[in-house]
Amino acid sequence: MVHQHSSQVRLSPSSYEGHAEDTAMLLAPRLAYFAGVARHEHVTRAAQEMGVPQSTLSRAIVRLEQDLGVALFARKGRTVTLTPAGRTFLTSVERALAEVERAAESVRADADPTAGRVAFGFLHTMGSETVPGLIRAFRADHPRIRFTLVQNYGEAMIERLRSGELDLCLTSPVPDAPDLVARRLDEQRLRLVVPDDHRLAGRRRIRLAEAADEAFVTLEPGYGLRRITDDLCAQAGFTPRVAFEGEETETLRGLVAAGLGVALLPPPAVARPGVVELTVTAPRAAREIGVAWLDGHVDTAPVASFKRFLLSRRGHLLPD
Repeated sequence: MVHQHSSQVRLSPSSYEGHAEDTAMLLAPRLAYFAGVARHEHVTRAAQEMGVPQSTLSRAIVRLEQDLGVALFARKGRTVTLTPAGRTFLTSVERALAEVERAAESVRADADPTAGRVAFGFLHTMGSETVPGLIRAFRADHPRIRFTLVQNYGEAMIERLRSGELDLCLTSPVPDAPDLVARRLDEQRLRLVVPDDHRLAGRRRIRLAEAADEAFVTLEPGYGLRRITDDLCAQAGFTPRVAFEGEETETLRGLVAAGLGVALLPPPAVARPGVVELTVTAPRAAREIGVAWLDGHVDTAPVASFKRFLLSRRGHLLPD
């Protein structure tokens, strides 16, 4: 039985100021007990249903009322009935408990070994062929695994790893940070892309230094390929004169075809008219592609399966 107590015991308003999270932590363990007693309007029956001692349940309800400073139940003998404040509180409590149950079901579903979810990020340049091919191959053995896919540039994906929004990301350059684990998977050669009427268009191979006087179209700062472009040009002895900074390599390829400049780019999924792609002989123009995840992150079963799959593709990640 819930013991009678004074409803005058209240926390002062100032005691809650700025402490909403503390209040939630204080009240949360007792909410299910409150909902159970409210459902039965009888402490003994509620205790039996929930499998807890009646004394534990009674103390929890008393403490809840003391913490709120409001009487939630009116007592009459062994039965209890909700006060108007109790009925108002119950509506919100039932909604909150239902939301917690939905959240629990969601995370259980995401962790399901055969039908769970993987949050996977990848570079824009991996989106046309590489990632669709990887997912298709993986789902041949794991047909019910679900993916949440994020296509972005490298630094943005790393931040999403750190925030917990992504489980894994496919990126370049391969990151080197103490809070991340990264594994090199493959290498992709870069080409100097020039307009088909350019003075160098008749060549098959070129030293990057021969393009020192050209205008370059590049990705924006923060993109891994932009950093690689700047580093390769520095190795060739010059700083590129940038005519345009964009977000998509195929946009850059189109601007090269329009004569706006030249670009260092990975091979296209489909050959584009209006440009010629030259092999760079010096310095060696390539980018490493790897997979990264947050160090110490505990993988769910589907994430662990997809991670093993990616690591098994080391050396043959990219389409031929």
